[in-house]
Amino acid sequence: MTALAARAEVTGARRVVVKVGSSSLTTAAGGLDPERLRTLVDVLAALRARGAEVVLVSSGAIAAGLAPLGLKRRPSGLAAQQAAAAVGQGLLVHRYTAELARHDIVAGQVLLTIDDVTRRAHHRNAHQTFAKLLELGVLPIVNENDTVATTEIRFGDNDRLAALVAHLVHADLLVLLSDVDGLYDGPPAAEGTSLIPEVAADADLDGVRIGRTGAAGVGTGGMLTKVEAARIATGAGIPVVLTSAARAGEALAGDPVGTLFHPTGRKQPIRLLWLAHATVAEGALALDPGAVRAVVERRASLLAAGITGVTGRFVAGDPVDLVDAEGHVVARGLVNFDAEELPALLGRSSGELGRDLGAAYEREVVHRDDLAVL
Repeated sequence: MTALAARAEVTGARRVVVKVGSSSLTTAAGGLDPERLRTLVDVLAALRARGAEVVLVSSGAIAAGLAPLGLKRRPSGLAAQQAAAAVGQGLLVHRYTAELARHDIVAGQVLLTIDDVTRRAHHRNAHQTFAKLLELGVLPIVNENDTVATTEIRFGDNDRLAALVAHLVHADLLVLLSDVDGLYDGPPAAEGTSLIPEVAADADLDGVRIGRTGAAGVGTGGMLTKVEAARIATGAGIPVVLTSAARAGEALAGDPVGTLFHPTGRKQPIRLLWLAHATVAEGALALDPGAVRAVVERRASLLAAGITGVTGRFVAGDPVDLVDAEGHVVARGLVNFDAEELPALLGRSSGELGRDLGAAYEREVVHRDDLAVL
């Protein structure tokens, strides 16, 4: 596919999610940079003017709250980060609201936690809210709810959240804006490194050294989290452009700038994206070769008969890794039994378990609808 044809995926996108990081919105001192924010809004307004719907996922709440609180750098303590977010979120959205008003665009604030895009009822409500906002011509401004989030506050500097939001709103394109103008095959400042213009498959990243490049001090993400976010989105059928905020206008106009990640899969349930990319396993189930084949090749549910061992402390409903005989993780799923229950079930058929323990024990250990092959 030529660069020109590839970028038609950009110009043809009718619904676009744009994610911008803290380092692209702030000054060296850590406060919001009005000029950078104004420039970004002008680019988004131009995208809207050509008929596209836009959702903005914006970091920067914590960074915006530093100066008003007299903090010189991003605090390390969770409580202090949440205090900065509480102060900064209002300042961030106020600035966006004022700048968008210059283009007669109404801004709408949407604060999310990971539950809002993964739990079924929350997901449905969030999808309906976004749909109505876009129908009304509002430009949603999304951020994690840093003021109350715990582990989510360090959730990839909103990169993974942006990928999940792109899936949630059925976006045609995800644009990740950073302070680096694309993905390089090594440290961007190092001699001899070059920009990777397109990524069509994971094999294109073989030998590429992906580190935490970018500005330090106000943001938490890096190039690694952006590549992971690109994998989430492209695995769900959504193309991704990764470039710098300074080149956002060129990228959204379809110019061959930055790095274009081509879709590698089809749209899939967001719960499976969450399982694969946004959860931490609470334990592991060791599978025999037959069970590995059933889960990986046939996408079948996992039964107790195919499990050879259990590790970790978990309860029914927790995510667990499914591992083969060599210890390689082949899938992740939501388990239907507590860790203490499983040892007595291992290697036994569903019929035997139902006969000896009751009908409740005939069910799958991990149902195929709650299982993501990795």
